[in-house]
Amino acid sequence: MLDSLGDKVLEGPGGVAPPEVSTVHAGIIPLLDCAPLVVAAEFGFAEKYNLRLEISREQSWASIRDKVTIGHLDCAHMLGPMVIASTLGIGHVRTPLIAPMALGLNGNAITVSNNLHDRLIAAGLNGGDVLSGARALKAVIDADRAAGRPPLTFGVVFPFSAHNYELRGWLAAAGINPDFDLRLVVIPPPLMVANLDQGLIDGFCVGAPWNAVAVEAGVGEIVATKSQIWHNGPEKVLGVRATWAAAHPHTLNALIRALVEAAQWIEQPENRLAVAETLAAPHYLGINAPILAQAMAGDLPGRTPDGIISDPDFITFFRDHATFPWRSHAAWFAEQMIRWRQIDQDTDVCALAEQVYRPDFYRNAVRPLGLSLPDADWKSEGTGTSRGRFFGDAVYDPECS
Repeated sequence: MLDSLGDKVLEGPGGVAPPEVSTVHAGIIPLLDCAPLVVAAEFGFAEKYNLRLEISREQSWASIRDKVTIGHLDCAHMLGPMVIASTLGIGHVRTPLIAPMALGLNGNAITVSNNLHDRLIAAGLNGGDVLSGARALKAVIDADRAAGRPPLTFGVVFPFSAHNYELRGWLAAAGINPDFDLRLVVIPPPLMVANLDQGLIDGFCVGAPWNAVAVEAGVGEIVATKSQIWHNGPEKVLGVRATWAAAHPHTLNALIRALVEAAQWIEQPENRLAVAETLAAPHYLGINAPILAQAMAGDLPGRTPDGIISDPDFITFFRDHATFPWRSHAAWFAEQMIRWRQIDQDTDVCALAEQVYRPDFYRNAVRPLGLSLPDADWKSEGTGTSRGRFFGDAVYDPECS
């Protein structure tokens, strides 16, 4: 196994890259926010740091978790809460993982079937108020219960995911109990649209591009984007085994640098088409490039006068410190795990966040690049401004720093 070998060489001058090529096996799920890994592999950023980045497309988050756990993958495009759950041994064998960097912010959306969308409009859905969809859904749920109809079913990608927690938070903000008033089921991202089309679910929360794919296919409509619910909300991270990180510090440093530079390049509008065309390949996302490019630009298809839902902050790869692993994000995930009874009430969320999210690794790796770095490891969410959205007018301030 790779963990037993360790890095055979020290970093080169300036601590920038190991002088010999290292092969890193990375797993991805076909989602737009796997772009930093794909771009690093395809556009020379990994090679710049003497890395051979081999990408493996996986079909489910369970597969990603399992292959990282047993060492078939060295690292992966991974759900932030999954790193925490694996470290705790919740839902699977206990495997300490760390998140030395994030892979972006935002990128999810809540989509419903056309039939449910029509009912939500009749119940008061207003595109200018992100919580109006949840309130309208509450009215629909109440009407269905009174009529003796079965509960609606919504899909999420994994029990330990930002998608699960933000959907639950959006629902709860309107007085909906996610564990009583409807059914939540786990479905891999690439299968969401087919399940919606076949009437097996009434809606879902998933990452790009699958919301846009559902709309383009004529089977659903977007009712809320993540950035509307929580501006600059956390999403995927680079997940690695703690033992691998300890055995390969120089390779990990080089990998972080390569991914950060790739994310910075992706963020530039003139590169969107090249990124979209690369991701469109069957061995990556297998989705038409125009859909991917439009999502990167924040132009989502929808039932509006011009056919576009404009959300300039729909997905962020680099700006606003999008690659920084904020420990406050990890603490929020852990608090949601407590809220929804996945872990014990007495879990020390601050200590857990410090164990799993590693801004110290990030700073050590990125400092030679001369980029601006946050001074703190924690931050508040929701400031009352339009760019401080956090579940309406709520504020999250972790009591850890």
